[in-house]
Amino acid sequence: MIVYSLHGERVAEISHRGAALESERDATDLIAEALSSDARFVAIPAERLSSDFFQLSTRKAGHFIQKFMNYRLRVAILGDISAHVEASEPLADFVRESNRGQNVWFVRDSAELGMRLAPAK
Repeated sequence: MIVYSLHGERVAEISHRGAALESERDATDLIAEALSSDARFVAIPAERLSSDFFQLSTRKAGHFIQKFMNYRLRVAILGDISAHVEASEPLADFVRESNRGQNVWFVRDSAELGMRLAPAK
């Protein structure tokens, strides 16, 4: 995990390498690490998430993300998830609604995250 400041927001970005993140315990471990670094935003590469994370019927995405919300941490999923979105109308709706809010975003990369965090002109 690397922690950096992006437009005044402390972001903890998870490494692209490592085991798949799939359980609430994995979320709790990330939360502890982020909070110990004073991060308020956690960026998670999509390729680190298990494939069933993107199948909303498993409820893994909801439980995983809810853990972050309980600790008032914002979350960004970084990467191309278009294949998952195209295969699931409920996931497409979830991504669209999440991106309208301020707490959970699905973005292509760190650059897009930076644009979303940039102050409005």
